[in-house]
Amino acid sequence: MDMKKLYYHQFTILKQPYLLAATSTGLAFVGSSDDLSELSKFYPDASLIDDESKLRTSRNELEDYLSGKIKTFDLELDISGTAFQKKVWQALRQIPYGQTKSYTQIAEEIHEPKAVRAVGSAIGKNPVLMVVPCHRVVTKAGKVGQYRGGVEMKRKLLKLEGHLK
Repeated sequence: MDMKKLYYHQFTILKQPYLLAATSTGLAFVGSSDDLSELSKFYPDASLIDDESKLRTSRNELEDYLSGKIKTFDLELDISGTAFQKKVWQALRQIPYGQTKSYTQIAEEIHEPKAVRAVGSAIGKNPVLMVVPCHRVVTKAGKVGQYRGGVEMKRKLLKLEGHLK
């Protein structure tokens, strides 16, 4: 089996560290720290190559999003997951900027109304924070809920999009 080559680099965007990684095809990972161990959990068999130039476009779009200049991403993605996870991630990409949905609504949208917990698990395994906007999923009661990047980061993103005061 071929080892997947992942080009990664740690960037500081608006004073926050982010770890980005991509294959030659597209963006594969956005992490909210400079910790390589999180990347290794998602891609344990990948060959990691630090290459800032391969991630410049992704980095610039992320900065434009975080500074409010753009509302959607125009990046090629190359993310790995099960068929179920990919179905959930595709549903997340349909949530418009500034809006939220509950885990239950996502489960219903993908025609798996009883799979709310599995939806939550798939959302937690989203490898590309912000680009696949898992931060737009909240609890049925409207609470922020959990987030791989931390609850504080999720609050900031929802605030950026005008959802939280």
